[in-house]
Amino acid sequence: GGGPRPHVPAGVTPTWPLTERRPPAAHRHRGAGGPAARRKVVPRNKPRKSFLYPSMANEEDDPIIQEIDVFLARSLLEKLYLFQYPIRPASMTYDDVTHLSAKIKPKQQKVELEMAIDTLNPNYCRSKGEQIALNVDGTCTDETSTYSSKLMDKQTFCSSQAASNVSRYAAAVYKKGELHLTPLHGILQLRPSFTYLDKADAKHREREAANEGGDSSQDEAEDDVKQITVRFSRPETEQARQRRVQSYEFLQKRQAEEHWVHLHYYGLKDSRSEHERQYLFSQGHGLAENTELIKSPSEYLMMLMPPSVEEENDKPMAPSSVLSMAQLRTLPLADQIKILMKNVKVMPFANLMSLLGSGTDSTAVLRCIQQVAMLVQGNWVVKSDVLYPKDTSSPHSGVPAEVLCRGRDFVMWKFTQDRWVVRKEVAAVTKLCPEDVKDFLEHMSVARINKGWEFMLPYDEDFVKKHPDIVQRQHMLWMGIQAKLEKVYNFVKEHLTPKKQEAQSAHALLVSGEQRVNMAKAKVKQNYGQLEKEFQKQKAEMKSNDTSAKIDVSNIHIKEEPVSDEEPMDTSAYEGMNNGIVNGLHAEDSTDSLNGHLPGGCIDRVAQELKAFVSSTFRKQFVLTLSELKRLFNLHLASLPPGHTLFSGISDKMLQDMVLDTGCKQILVPFPPQTAASPDELKVYALWEAGDTYDQHRQVLLEIFSKNYRVRRNVIQNQLSQECGEDLNKQEVDRVLKDCCVSYGGMWYLKGTVQS
Repeated sequence: GGGPRPHVPAGVTPTWPLTERRPPAAHRHRGAGGPAARRKVVPRNKPRKSFLYPSMANEEDDPIIQEIDVFLARSLLEKLYLFQYPIRPASMTYDDVTHLSAKIKPKQQKVELEMAIDTLNPNYCRSKGEQIALNVDGTCTDETSTYSSKLMDKQTFCSSQAASNVSRYAAAVYKKGELHLTPLHGILQLRPSFTYLDKADAKHREREAANEGGDSSQDEAEDDVKQITVRFSRPETEQARQRRVQSYEFLQKRQAEEHWVHLHYYGLKDSRSEHERQYLFSQGHGLAENTELIKSPSEYLMMLMPPSVEEENDKPMAPSSVLSMAQLRTLPLADQIKILMKNVKVMPFANLMSLLGSGTDSTAVLRCIQQVAMLVQGNWVVKSDVLYPKDTSSPHSGVPAEVLCRGRDFVMWKFTQDRWVVRKEVAAVTKLCPEDVKDFLEHMSVARINKGWEFMLPYDEDFVKKHPDIVQRQHMLWMGIQAKLEKVYNFVKEHLTPKKQEAQSAHALLVSGEQRVNMAKAKVKQNYGQLEKEFQKQKAEMKSNDTSAKIDVSNIHIKEEPVSDEEPMDTSAYEGMNNGIVNGLHAEDSTDSLNGHLPGGCIDRVAQELKAFVSSTFRKQFVLTLSELKRLFNLHLASLPPGHTLFSGISDKMLQDMVLDTGCKQILVPFPPQTAASPDELKVYALWEAGDTYDQHRQVLLEIFSKNYRVRRNVIQNQLSQECGEDLNKQEVDRVLKDCCVSYGGMWYLKGTVQS
């Protein structure tokens, strides 16, 4: 009640659900073609007690005035739909509106109708109609245009299901004392569709991109080189397949796969419509009665009014991140705690008790919480195997759940020792990708600038004091996890030894980032002095033993680079590939080098190898930032055999000097002031002379980028033509651009300078 009245063709009576009709006191049920039931018509001012209590009613007080035969028509079975137009009143029908086209997806029961708009109506704004058509189709007119007349002269109606279960609905036609019912196959509500606005937005974005790109050719989009990551998918589990099938993207794809079936629309007064309406009447009244369909009054009543069963599919599905507290408290206590911890991840015990509601036994909660969480800093942190169940993998790197659990356990263990954790240290130990490590840290900590990651909750002294037995039990569990981590990650023993605290309630000592840097510098200076003394001692021993030692001491040098200014190039990200080499240096027991101090012959070989690498790299790439060059150098080191001379230690300064010595020049690109590029990314080097015919063109191009951060193609082409004194064809310009630049958004940048 209260809703819009449905619009149906004339002569067809839309019925309410059969459950709202009162069944007759006496009935006869027949098969197809026979009367399905016989209704009594009684005066409305008399109560119908005979229906409720037929055995006790006095039928003489409730006389039968008329009996109506009810027939079941099956000619339009699974073909009859009821259309409703909720946005229009019943007095404003679409019967006289010109229907341009109609189509349907039978499996989805989805219908689309195109209806003409009366553009000559005085209420129609012609200027708005022209503007909408221009926004949707642009200036060109072809077969794909939505509005071929350059005027919004039609609108599309798209359907949605008003009810998922229509087995209790039928359309009725009353004629000559007979009521004919045809079951409905679907009830659809049609509303205007605004997909043309999406097309207008797409056209607007295309025009903006074209204006921004200028006269850049279509090939530039193809020339835009992007780095891709190749990942191999794991075999799909049954749970993963079910989640994928229930996902919104999968349902949208499956709906799009069903093809439209185009229909012919016939008006209300068309002869074909009159012919189809005859199928609403039951055919073949003279068929023999089907005795198998005879039902008792109670059975017939049950058929008309079946018990209402709420389908689970009709319940609205809440997002996985949304938790209903009302539904949560209907679950067992263990499931409540598991769901809460899985969503919150870190929680004090007092907050957990408040969420579980009053009257919850704290002892039972403590027993359940230890099954799904671990104690860290007096607070409870959800276990790793709860977040990463078996047979799952990382969404970032595809790493299996077992490896993720070990890495997250290491982060949790670190927070049991200190309130601060350094992300690089975790990545270096666990060998996991930065995205996975960041996820671990975000579960239980907050990033602080120049300090690291701090545990997100304060130390809970109250819980530690009230439950010392729980704290002791958790401490023993952490000792077992520590032993397991020691075996898996092969730690040095002192690195895993827990820090001794004066009291369990004492807070960890906070060390700022500046203090750590100063301590590291002091330690480096101390080690440098010790190494120099050892070297002088070894030098004196070698002088006194000329007969047994043939090493030319005059060729032994000590690196004199400032310790605080120039550090060895960081290759820690490739530790696992350097055959035991750390930061480009051999271990202490190696005989090839001694802490980076090499004889003169080795220095020459190192310079030759480094020069060969730099020269070959720039002849392939032409333009590189220092950051990209260091990355390629690390990959080169990983491919070398153990004991190679390049493992003696190459600093950033040595690498940059070698770049300049091989005929390259630094290009001072004017980066924008708000750039977020690192210092290594701001240093751009380019090969000035390659010895081919395009040297002059590349030099002109590099001069352009020494004055501009990004340039359009037409500017580059005009400058090349002016400086080189000839008209270059498209292939020659493309060759020069491919050597040194990349295209992004219609603009050209030097390689490595595009900011994400």
